[in-house]
Amino acid sequence: MTDSYTEERAAVAATAREMDRLGLVSGSSGNVSMRLSEDGLMAITPMGVPYTELAESDVVVVDEDLEPVEGDLAPSSESLLHLGIYSRRPDAGAVIHTHSVFSSVSAVTGRPIPPIVDEMVVYVGGEIRVSEYAFPGSADLAEKVCEALQDRSAALIRNHGSVGVGRTLKEALRVCSLIERVAKIHTYALMIGDVGELPVDVVEREQAIYKMRTGGV
Repeated sequence: MTDSYTEERAAVAATAREMDRLGLVSGSSGNVSMRLSEDGLMAITPMGVPYTELAESDVVVVDEDLEPVEGDLAPSSESLLHLGIYSRRPDAGAVIHTHSVFSSVSAVTGRPIPPIVDEMVVYVGGEIRVSEYAFPGSADLAEKVCEALQDRSAALIRNHGSVGVGRTLKEALRVCSLIERVAKIHTYALMIGDVGELPVDVVEREQAIYKMRTGGV
């Protein structure tokens, strides 16, 4: 095999290390991928390698059947989730799945996060929905998360964590950081007892901005 995707694998590894540094995962939980071509190739983090130790050479390139193209390790156990999102979202260039604390709290409660701060509408598209429960790593989980995601840039994965989508790795990581901050705000607001949502007309105007940013997906 020739190493045709050196830069892309390095970028995925760097993003995974940054995800860990930001506290969005621990150990080797969560996963990061980058779309490499329109015919199903993606670079994705491997199973079982702590992100503090993750190197470019550990990142795996697979096709749409999860057959290896580059790299010797097994791809992430959530590879079907990433493939499912790429197949449904032509705008997605990167997918990041995190196990961050407050996003996971929201996922465990099963409560969607309503539009409570302006930037979540502009960068996520509005309410962050929660998928129905499905077994980790399964095609069923991929299907249910995609149903919750639809045209948004983020979704909560029931009893599991969250997923963020972007045109680039940098954008997807920014979305994941935003999800966690919004989930934290929402959790604290629920503790106080009063969650004030943005006015409907404001949400509609900000959703128009989101659609312009994402090409109207």
